[in-house]
Amino acid sequence: MTIRNLLIVLLLVSNVGCDQIAKIIVRQKVETNARISLVDDYLTLTKVENTGAFLSMGNKLPRSVYVILMIVLPLLALGYGVFYLLTKNNLSKLLTVGICLVIGGGLGNIIDRILFGSVTDFLYFNFVIFHTGVVNIADISVTAGIFIALYDVYINKRKLMPEASK
Repeated sequence: MTIRNLLIVLLLVSNVGCDQIAKIIVRQKVETNARISLVDDYLTLTKVENTGAFLSMGNKLPRSVYVILMIVLPLLALGYGVFYLLTKNNLSKLLTVGICLVIGGGLGNIIDRILFGSVTDFLYFNFVIFHTGVVNIADISVTAGIFIALYDVYINKRKLMPEASK
């Protein structure tokens, strides 16, 4: 295994590990629907069990459909993502990190679905002009990974664009 691939695996394991450790602590220490202010009203710790996906979408699906749509298909996609990362040596470091964050976050939430039948969400952000739903470390990781990957695509596309003629 190359150093690059070892770093990818380390990043994935660290990402999933941090997410799972945070969720274990929240499951053990925080009551469901409790509201604990961490930073005034800007960051609140709570605990919600989400049986669906983003904003509880899919929480009313029949169990067999749920397993296919929320566990099997995402696992296949994430497995392909890991294969892609480990075999494509020409990806930029930034894009590699972004993809690792998306995969790690996705795996963190799938682990919850498999073990508990729901995903533990526990952070609520109030940014004054907008606020989030209740999220977890995996959700933040996926979101950050998407933004990092999009930024990498944007900067690489700009490098390929010819300079405007004078």
